[in-house]
Amino acid sequence: MLFASVTLGIITFTAQAVMPFAIGRAIDSGLENGVSRGVLTWAGVMLAAGLIQVAASAVGHRFDVLSWLRAALTTSRLIGETVSSTGDAIREELPTGEVVSSVTSDAHRLGDLYFQAARFMGSVATYVVVGIIMLNASLKLGLIVALGLPAVALILTFLIKPLQKRQEYQREVTGRLTSLGSDTVTGLRILRGIGGESVFTERYKEQSRKVRDAGVDVAKVQSNMDGLQVFLPGLFVALVLWIGAMEAANGTITPGQLVTFYGYASFLTWPMQNLIQMVQIATRAKVGVKRILNVLGVENDTPDTGSITSIPADAVLVDTVSGTVLRPGVMTALVAADPDASAAIATRMTRFDDSAESDTPVTFGGVTLKDFDKDTLRHSLVLSEATPHIFAGTLRNGLATRPGTDDDAILRALEISDAHDVLESLPEGLDSDLPEKGRSLSGGQRQRVSLARALLTSADHLVLIEPTSAVDAHTEARIGRELGGYRKGKATLIVTASPLVLEHMDTIQVLGHNGKILGTGTHSGLMSDDGELGATYRQIVGRDLTEEPETASVGADTASHSKGVDLA
Repeated sequence: MLFASVTLGIITFTAQAVMPFAIGRAIDSGLENGVSRGVLTWAGVMLAAGLIQVAASAVGHRFDVLSWLRAALTTSRLIGETVSSTGDAIREELPTGEVVSSVTSDAHRLGDLYFQAARFMGSVATYVVVGIIMLNASLKLGLIVALGLPAVALILTFLIKPLQKRQEYQREVTGRLTSLGSDTVTGLRILRGIGGESVFTERYKEQSRKVRDAGVDVAKVQSNMDGLQVFLPGLFVALVLWIGAMEAANGTITPGQLVTFYGYASFLTWPMQNLIQMVQIATRAKVGVKRILNVLGVENDTPDTGSITSIPADAVLVDTVSGTVLRPGVMTALVAADPDASAAIATRMTRFDDSAESDTPVTFGGVTLKDFDKDTLRHSLVLSEATPHIFAGTLRNGLATRPGTDDDAILRALEISDAHDVLESLPEGLDSDLPEKGRSLSGGQRQRVSLARALLTSADHLVLIEPTSAVDAHTEARIGRELGGYRKGKATLIVTASPLVLEHMDTIQVLGHNGKILGTGTHSGLMSDDGELGATYRQIVGRDLTEEPETASVGADTASHSKGVDLA
């Protein structure tokens, strides 16, 4: 496609270059012989050149646009694939605004480079051809035209470097502004709760001023360059016309050749402007490519290096450092005084950061997690974190993340997660559209929808971190009661300190302050245990009971015990 675009660009410019030559020959033929066959022949050449130019330009423009679209969209798609495959790693290395700007701005600038390629190659080809023709006609004028326009271009290129520096700075401050806006939208509810809106407003105003000032600095250099692009070539054409007129008056060149030289001097300003514009576009693209490579250079925390594509049905998931165990067909709870510690273990057991897990290996059926094929592992082992992330789209598409999920299964999962009120509140039921991050839902509703989505994966091994932290006690009790029956025969690990959920667990593992499992038991057994294990368990559960009213009211929108997004 790019080859076709460049080829048609060369044909378009070549056809345009024929015009001044044919006009000059027609004038000389007419002055010598009047309206003769020679005049008509050159008129026919001009007509043919014009038709070729029109056709090649029309078709070529189509290929130019297709080249732009393919380059920009392919780059955007590549960035999207990188972002989706690297997970949290992209957020740890780059701000959100940097990634957004790479898609919305930098990819388009790279596309501009492909769009301009046909004009650039056409301009280079015609400049060489026209230079040879003019040198053969008049060495003096030919040298003036052949060397003068590059000199004009060289003068203009002195503005390129300061323009590039200012564009890089503008790109940087714009990315910071985008990051600031994105991060604030995410935490807007919290900002309002603590009265921090005025602080954000001032920060946003200050960053906006920097973006404005950077834009003005870029515009100053750009406007000077745009003005010189018109003034210098125009001054050059006037010089050529003056010298050519003197040459014609002295009889050195014919009147037709004078017209030809004037036509070429005027015509070559267009290819020269295209060459200068190509330098400007390449400069912007260079800035954009650096940013794109920064995004594409982010490596996945969990590269797909494993080769094992099957997981035995009786495989046991074990965190060797803490001693946490998830057995097939068992509803297991992990309880800890520090919610972050238990959440970290649950995340570690589902392989989301190989570097962080290098000293804390997790085995699955006696095999380390990194030895499994990632698709196989993700299909069998699913993590749903405490902070849910609801994607924009219909409720049905948001829940049915795996093929073959029908409406009956969706409704059943919503029933188990006690999310029927969500379905009832939406005007079109499962076909209702939810905004990004499910902002139309309350915190408790988002958490229950996220739980339903995790259940619908039907994963053989499911890990849930605080799945009921943002709901009231009655709802929590119903969910805890229903989960066991729904997940019967499959392995489920729930990180929670809620007695309303714990009393329905098959086994409870209590994490000590040293980060290791202190002991295991059932809820009733641990509550009646007279040793250190029972005392630790009662202290954790008792604290949860004491804090329950506050959690129910505040946590409905903000409760979370771990970082990240829901990954079910």
